[in-house]
Amino acid sequence: MRAWAIRLLAAGFAALVWGCASLPALEGRPESRALAGTGETRIGSALAPLVAAHPGKTGVHLLALGTDAFASRMALAAAAQRSIDAQYYIWHGDQTGVLLFEALAHAARRGVRVRILLDDQTSRDNEDIVFALGAEPNVEVRYYNPFAQRKARFLEYVGDFARVNRRMHNKAFVVDNQAAVVGGRNIGNEYFGAGTEVPFIDLDVLAVGAVVPEISGAFDLFWNSASAYPARQLLGEATPEATKALAERFAATRADAHSRAYLEATRNTPLLAALLRRDLELEWVNVRVVTDDPAKTLDKTQRTDVLLLSKLTAGTVRSSFDLVSPYFVPGEKGSAHLESLARSGVQVRVLTNSFAATDVSVVHSGYAKRREGLAAAGVRLFELKGTGAPSARDERPGARSGSSPSSLHAKTFAADGERIFVGSFNFDPRSAFLNTEMGLLIESAALAGRLSAAFGTSIPERAYEIRMRPDGDLEWIERLPSGEIRHETEPGVGAMRRAWLGFLSLLPIDWLL
Repeated sequence: MRAWAIRLLAAGFAALVWGCASLPALEGRPESRALAGTGETRIGSALAPLVAAHPGKTGVHLLALGTDAFASRMALAAAAQRSIDAQYYIWHGDQTGVLLFEALAHAARRGVRVRILLDDQTSRDNEDIVFALGAEPNVEVRYYNPFAQRKARFLEYVGDFARVNRRMHNKAFVVDNQAAVVGGRNIGNEYFGAGTEVPFIDLDVLAVGAVVPEISGAFDLFWNSASAYPARQLLGEATPEATKALAERFAATRADAHSRAYLEATRNTPLLAALLRRDLELEWVNVRVVTDDPAKTLDKTQRTDVLLLSKLTAGTVRSSFDLVSPYFVPGEKGSAHLESLARSGVQVRVLTNSFAATDVSVVHSGYAKRREGLAAAGVRLFELKGTGAPSARDERPGARSGSSPSSLHAKTFAADGERIFVGSFNFDPRSAFLNTEMGLLIESAALAGRLSAAFGTSIPERAYEIRMRPDGDLEWIERLPSGEIRHETEPGVGAMRRAWLGFLSLLPIDWLL
């Protein structure tokens, strides 16, 4: 028994020692900024007449279809002449991830400066690609808030949890400082409706005009921050063998049957055709970037001036508030705020994942324990069915359902039918206090109206609506062509799972969710 205890203590001590491994110094790391004077590029020249006709405004186009979202990034990368800046929380090494990496490599070989900023949480999925890209002269990759332990990363959760628990959740893709894609999508098959993964219902915005330099400025802030480490410092210099292996992987991915079929689908998207014709429908409105400061990652003083949440909640809501959040964990204060709005006469409606649809089941416990209070106050709650996926032709949030599995991933809200937010921010404590986030706040009655209209039409068809029964218990209303079905317990959750969720709801873990 004594020997076992000694071994356990030794293992714990080793974990603490190795978990506290240090990161390399940032001395000598070059700073760089978004390139100015890009109006003469192919994209800049094409946009110039439109920008001149709408001074101070931003042209926006919602990217709800996964194929459109992927096609826009690929088309912009192909058209780039000066710079590409890409910032993502997740970049998978699957078909769409490899295809987009290859598009950036091709751009670099044309002389385009490519800067890629990746959160290090899931970098193992692309580390071999990033290592090989180090040989490209015009490509620089930086890892945000990286793990010093590249192999046994779990050790750092023991020795340096407070730091590594904070992640960069931002998503942005900026080309020639002229056009940008911002929203909820990471890079991977499930975000673009490719491959065999369960697809995410998601939302991005293609933006051109006045707001793009602001998006570039936000990227520069993170790129030059104290949390951004050159990948070469962590992975080493690329070898000829790695470069050869990457070329072979690019070729194999292009030759893959699933890749060929998906690329053909993206080539046939109306959005790509409109981009090529230069007649893509844009709404010209006022837009501003809302973003966390990267100081949030290393700050230990609980400041609120660096939090995106304070910027999102600065305005008042008068008549309506429609929220879409896949990981909805409002907490005590958030719940109280929404309940207060509803009691004051504001129409408050929320769409989140049902337990059957979520990809992070533990998060559901942080939401489930707030349902009763929210429903009692008059907040209308909708939970996406696990089989509520749109067809391949229509992936808009709130579109008519098909029968294949899906999971909500879009993060958006509309206030008073006048403005809409699209970005990376989940309505949960992790987005509010731990991760960095960003998005666009768009003054558009048309776009806000589309989201609000969905809550009145298609969302009730695709989601269960939570209601408070006269006896004080909750019920889940399922609307079918044949009529309504009322469930007395949460659909798709058996007795054992309900007990487990109940147990998790008792734990003080909301701050982690």
